[in-house]
Amino acid sequence: MAALDGLASALESYRGRDRLVRTLGYCCQLVGGVLVEQCPDRLEVGTRLLAVSAQLSHCRTVLRLFDDLAMFVYTRQYGLGAEEEDIFVRWLSIVGNIADQLYYPCEHVAWAADAKVLHVDSARWWTLSTALWGLSLLLGIARSSWTMLRLKQKLRSSTATFTSRLPRSKRRAMEARMQSEVLTLLSNLADLANAVHWLPQGILWAGRFPPWLVGLMGTISSLLSIYQAARANGQAEATSP
Repeated sequence: MAALDGLASALESYRGRDRLVRTLGYCCQLVGGVLVEQCPDRLEVGTRLLAVSAQLSHCRTVLRLFDDLAMFVYTRQYGLGAEEEDIFVRWLSIVGNIADQLYYPCEHVAWAADAKVLHVDSARWWTLSTALWGLSLLLGIARSSWTMLRLKQKLRSSTATFTSRLPRSKRRAMEARMQSEVLTLLSNLADLANAVHWLPQGILWAGRFPPWLVGLMGTISSLLSIYQAARANGQAEATSP
């Protein structure tokens, strides 16, 4: 019952519902892609699952029409990252926020073009939005890699010298953050693989992924995101009075 209550609580929030829809959509694409390619007698089932996946993806695209304001508020609150200790992480975050902020209107224009609301070339706008997403992912990968490196250096330094040894609670917090950065790195790498696939052909492996591989990368990223969210909620409940 606790798991059911947790699921119901997650579905009441926009982010929780988006994670579930994303995971379900990619899982349908993964299974549907495998059935279409490997199981001729299950071709119809696979095709239906791919259709469900496409509709869930479209659902998320429509819901993102309302994400601009939330992203703007976050970007404004972060500002120039004055509270960030590491200047490299600060500038990576600033550029990443700009890329994320620009991503939404570009995707909106692409969606509106597909819906015949605007008479523009949707392919160009989809490419631009995908490129911005890929840039954001690359910056996130660099940020996580750099943060992990700095944390590892601090942990090694505290172990090597007795005088600068960290308190156990602080060391555990650093180790937990490092684990979180590892998960974020893996999630971003999986998403980046798909982002490159959706770019115009001729760019690296663009257009070469079969549907099941796109579904696999997306499923990995989605499950890692769900795990991190559940883990963060668990830690918040554990520290709350």
